[in-house]
Amino acid sequence: MSVKTYKRGELVHSADTICTKSFFIQKGLLRTYFIKDGKEISEYFCSEEEWVNSPRSFMQRMLDIYYIDAIENTDVFCLHVNDLVYLFENFPEMERYARLSMGTLFGHFIERITSMRFTTAKEKYQHFCKAYQHIYHRIPLGMTASYLGITQETLSRIRAEK
Repeated sequence: MSVKTYKRGELVHSADTICTKSFFIQKGLLRTYFIKDGKEISEYFCSEEEWVNSPRSFMQRMLDIYYIDAIENTDVFCLHVNDLVYLFENFPEMERYARLSMGTLFGHFIERITSMRFTTAKEKYQHFCKAYQHIYHRIPLGMTASYLGITQETLSRIRAEK
């Protein structure tokens, strides 16, 4: 495992590569996003004491569509996929931890899909604030709006009502 620091705005992982590292955030905030029609679409956010990688690329070792960047100056512990495989093979508790973590991530994505499909913009924002209650105030407005699939103007109106 290595320690690395990323400055605000710095790219941690680039699309069109294979994600070979997983990052445990000691301090800071990272965002996973993709680009569609020239626009950045935020997919999820991770902060202190959370792991982040691009799960599909990381687990299946395939080219990625996601970028990961630092929203704040961020200190991480970095673990290469080969080292993680070693841990899984030699320490069953690590494999169990990974399964539980992936289950949490899967649950988060299911909740997000349900929110995106069946709720109003205001309800989407309320869900976002609940899901990211410990960090939503640290995420820039434009990134929050792209995560919610709404315009910044709509998000500003919703926030003004609160």
